[in-house]
Order: sequence, then C-alpha cells, then structure tokens
Amino acid sequence: MNIFINPTEHRLRSGWRLLIHSILVFLFTFVIGTGLVIVSSFLKLINLQSISENPLASNSLLTLSSEFAFACGVTLATLIARRWLDRRSFRSLGFYFKWGGLGEIMVGFLVAGLMMGLIFGIEWGLGWVEFSGFGWQFEDFDTFFINCIVVLILFILVGWTEELLSRGYHLQNLSEGLNRTWGIGLTALIFALLHISNPGYSFEAFIGLFISGVFFCYAYFQRGNLWLPIGLHIGWNFFEGTVFGFQVSGLTNMPTIIRQSTSGISWVTGGEFGPEAGLILLPGIILGVILVWIWGRLKPLEQEI
Repeated sequence: MNIFINPTEHRLRSGWRLLIHSILVFLFTFVIGTGLVIVSSFLKLINLQSISENPLASNSLLTLSSEFAFACGVTLATLIARRWLDRRSFRSLGFYFKWGGLGEIMVGFLVAGLMMGLIFGIEWGLGWVEFSGFGWQFEDFDTFFINCIVVLILFILVGWTEELLSRGYHLQNLSEGLNRTWGIGLTALIFALLHISNPGYSFEAFIGLFISGVFFCYAYFQRGNLWLPIGLHIGWNFFEGTVFGFQVSGLTNMPTIIRQSTSGISWVTGGEFGPEAGLILLPGIILGVILVWIWGRLKPLEQEI
C-alpha cells in the first residue's frame, strides 16, 4: 500500500495533506506577521498619539494585527491546499449557498447570544454575578464605542479563522481519511489544545473547549455549511465578553457593556477562564443544540450542486 498516495482518489492521503497545510499556515502567518511588525514599527516612528496614549486601544490593535496575520495565513494556506492537495474547490468546504451565508451567520450570532444570555441569567439568579455598572459609565462613550468595534472585528477574524481551520480543513480531511466520528473527536481535541496558551487554561477548560468543539461540528453537519459555525463562534465570543462581561477563554482587559464580577464554585462557573471551564457551559450547549436543530427544521438547505 502506498503510504503517500491514495490509489483510488489519486491524491495525497489526508494525513500528508494536513501536515503540508499546517506548514503552509505557519509560513504564511510568519511572513505576513513579520510584515505587520515592520509596518507597526514605522507607525510608532511617526508617533500616533491617539493610539499610544490609550493602552486598551494599543493592546487591542496589537492583538488585532496578530489575528489578522493568522487569518490571512490560514485562508491562503487553505486556498492553496484545497486546490492543489485536496483537488477540491474552496467552496466545497461549506461556502456554497445560493443565497449567501449572511442569514446563517446572523442566526448563529443570535443563537450564541441566547446561549450566553441563559448562562448569565442562571448565574445572576443564583447570586454568582455582582453587577457594578455599564461600560460607558467608566470611560468616555466614544472611546468605549470604538474599543467595542475593534473587539468585534477581532472576534470576526477569530470566528472566521478558527472555523475555517477546525470545522473547515481539519474536520473534513479527517472525516474523509478516517470517518465522521474520528473526525469530530480529533477536531474537537485539536481545537481544545489550540487554546492551551490562554491564561487560566486547565483540565476543566480543556473539557469545556472539547465539548464546544463538538457543538460547532454538530452545527456544521446539521446545516452542511461553515457559515452557521462562524456566526456561532463570533457571537459566542462577543456576547460572552463584550456584552455579558465574562472572561473569553481566559482573556480579559477588553471593553464590556456589563461590568460584573463572578463568584461561586470555580468548577461550576469556570472561574478566571470563563464559562467554558465550568459546568455552567452545559445548559448553554443544550440550548444551542436545540436551537440549531429547530433552525434546521424551519429552513431546509438550499445548496448549489
């Protein structure tokens, strides 16, 4: 048996395709990131006072540029690998709706909002959330609004990149090379491990992120497209952090509409990592599964063949 080429499909086996794709992601991200560092150094030389005097804006823009480099790296690597290694179209990853994906993205965004709203409501009802005010009460409204927009753009990049990588290239190649069950399990495992450098990462966080990864896979297979998981991912981060004031997978220091602090048992609430590291995640996931299932019944797929 040829360990490199699949004799039936006349292309590299999925493991080699995934390896080459990962190398391409690293190379493209490194090159683009290096270019952005050079540009940012130039901007510092011309002394952009409005940015340098605002630490939150400065940190947000630094994170934004890093995520932009990663998004470009993943997108370029996937375009090349999908065409020349997979011998499939980029669209076939899950971008082939006749009417476009905006509706699916918005549904996913709103579903994630309801999921996080349920989690917030439960913690509020149990007295685990101490409300201290709204974000615009602690700083100038214009600055607060701009910072929220910057963070939303960041979350859009994160949603696009992580779903294209995990539920796009990884899931579909692993499912083809092994089977759907192994594809879902390994994809969720990789997704959980990709966050290992986040502050407060723990075994509980790993389990919660694994479950979240399985949920995003469910959304993909339920709808047959990546638009819905992308919307879910964007909405998950935005409502969790910017709206309801929780930590987003351990990340803090971002503008939040609701200023609050969370108490209670850490393995239930997720503690410093956020709801993903606690049992409180499960009611939100259950609600999400139900709502995605209902959406599937209300709006049948309309795919291009």
